[in-house]
Amino acid sequence: MNPLTQKEAEKLFKGVTREVSGIKKTDIVICSPFLYIQKLKKLSRKISLGAQNTFYGGTGPFTGEVSSDMLYDTGALYVIVGHSERRARGENNSEINKKVRDALQAGLRPILCVGESSRDRDHEYFSLVKAQLEECLRGVSRSSISKVIIAYEPVWAISTTPDRRDATPDDSREMVIFIRKIISDKFGKDAVATKIIYGGSVNDRDAEDFLKNGGVDGLLVGRASLDSKKFAKIINTAENI
Repeated sequence: MNPLTQKEAEKLFKGVTREVSGIKKTDIVICSPFLYIQKLKKLSRKISLGAQNTFYGGTGPFTGEVSSDMLYDTGALYVIVGHSERRARGENNSEINKKVRDALQAGLRPILCVGESSRDRDHEYFSLVKAQLEECLRGVSRSSISKVIIAYEPVWAISTTPDRRDATPDDSREMVIFIRKIISDKFGKDAVATKIIYGGSVNDRDAEDFLKNGGVDGLLVGRASLDSKKFAKIINTAENI
């Protein structure tokens, strides 16, 4: 829920746009609060826009909700679903599954967040992530899986988590291998094109290590994206790898 105003959003967006003017190989997506998307869309062709959440009802008596069709109409091409902050407020895999399928139907690319809240000695966290993937991707066709981006988001590494600890590229690579196996078993060769990104409080200091050694195709940047220079440094790091 940042930044607070349209003016601040445009200032931040323009700052990022200036810093990444030379980017050619890296896809840049900014998922802003939905009410800023339409104006930000007019400020850059290089940066794609996305939303932070969606609702699975097309139209109807759903007061206060914003549908995938509405988001697409504003200029959004992506949408985050199943973010850990949404899950912490009670969102379950069944609801997230509806959002994934609705987003795909509307023409959006869902960024599906999965990840464990803690790591136990018995490695039960693998079962949790497997359940998230299987339940959230239920009903998604083989022809559509390549449009879904999987974001591995270890909740225990996020900056807002009490007693958090840093994740390592080894943690990321281990889970990415596991995620690829799960979606490969479910979707076969069509899953090869599915991108997996890392999203556990990555910053301008550790981005290179995660991109080189974490087994990922990209990054889901949180707090660092509120500083145009730090965010641009991460983007430039990706560009140069």
